[in-house]
Amino acid sequence: MNEIKCPKCGTVFQIDEADYDSIVKQIRDKEFDKEISSREEQHKVDRENAVKLAEAHIKEELGQELNKKDLEISELKLSLKVNEEKTINKVEKEYQEQINKLQLQITELKSKIQLQESKSELDIQKAVSEKNQKISDLSSELALKSKEFELKETTIKESYENKLKDKDDQIAYYKDFKAKQSTKMIGESLEQHCNVEFNRLRPLFKNAYFEKDNDARTGSKGDFIFRDYDDDGNEIVSIMFEMKNEADMTATKHKNEDFFKELDKDRKEKKCEYAVLVSLLEADNDYYNDGIVDVSHLYDKMYVIRPQFFIPLITLIRNLANKSLEYRKELETIKNQNIDITHFEENINSFKEGFGRNYRLAAERFQKAIEEIDKTIDHLQKTKEHLLKTNDNLRLANNKAEDLTIKKLTHNNPTMSKMFGELEKNSKEISSKVE
Repeated sequence: MNEIKCPKCGTVFQIDEADYDSIVKQIRDKEFDKEISSREEQHKVDRENAVKLAEAHIKEELGQELNKKDLEISELKLSLKVNEEKTINKVEKEYQEQINKLQLQITELKSKIQLQESKSELDIQKAVSEKNQKISDLSSELALKSKEFELKETTIKESYENKLKDKDDQIAYYKDFKAKQSTKMIGESLEQHCNVEFNRLRPLFKNAYFEKDNDARTGSKGDFIFRDYDDDGNEIVSIMFEMKNEADMTATKHKNEDFFKELDKDRKEKKCEYAVLVSLLEADNDYYNDGIVDVSHLYDKMYVIRPQFFIPLITLIRNLANKSLEYRKELETIKNQNIDITHFEENINSFKEGFGRNYRLAAERFQKAIEEIDKTIDHLQKTKEHLLKTNDNLRLANNKAEDLTIKKLTHNNPTMSKMFGELEKNSKEISSKVE
């Protein structure tokens, strides 16, 4: 239980928690402020009335007392002239005592009035202090929320910047991958790369010859010559290789077809059956990025490949030559045995169909791989655009947060605007009353 003392009569009341909370709530709302103002005015009126009443009462009592004493003095003067001086002194003494008594009463009344005024001022100061504390709490909470928002904004911004950097790295990686087709030629030339790749698989080509073309007697030479032989020493297949790699910083950009004529000349002079251009030129040309490019319509038995098809093309041509050799041997045997060649033609056609089918499947799979790479690049590019847009939105949100004020927050909120308006009004009224 809590106790409350009446500021007017001094009576002490006991109240429970619910009543106490209700009274506290009243103190904090607008009605309490009005009640304080009303009571203050009433107290002022009561104080003035009490003073006037006390003064009138004193004057009346004094007047009555004076009249009585004057009457007694007159009677005494008439009856007791002998004791006039003694009586006058006695009367004056009693009169002075009455005055002192009345002055004491007046002093007590003034003390009570001052005490009541002091208590009223204390209540007003308490209410003002509570209002100021509430405003301070709201300001601190707003500042805390602002700091939390700034921290979250910074964290999100750093996260998106990291993601954006990762996406840029991936895009660069896939672009480089598409341009060079994962050839891994760091610190080495294209010729060295091809030579290393072949030597790595040389045990599979036990009868093969693969060396640099150093014979320049005819005025020109290729880069590498590949020749393969059967167990009897008969040449199965021969390929003239030319490797072309051009740095990105090169001022003059060459095209693959610029080297077709010279390559065909070298093939014929070195008596090679096939001519192959291993090229990294025209990295953005999808015509040369789709796989093995047959340019036999320009120059007989000539192909253009990217470095990753170097070994597969050798294997393909070599297997084709081996099959052709087997069929030639079978044909020779058939001729010697005077056998119908119908079956041989069927095998040749079957081989052609099988070879064409394998070539188509290989080309389709390579094309699908290229399409998947392109899709990945497009997806990463879109992700990058989204991240950039997100960064712009974060920047706009940050600008709005920096321009945020309490007035702007409450501008379109009638409830908050009303509460802050009442709070400001009450603070001004209390301040004027205290003054």
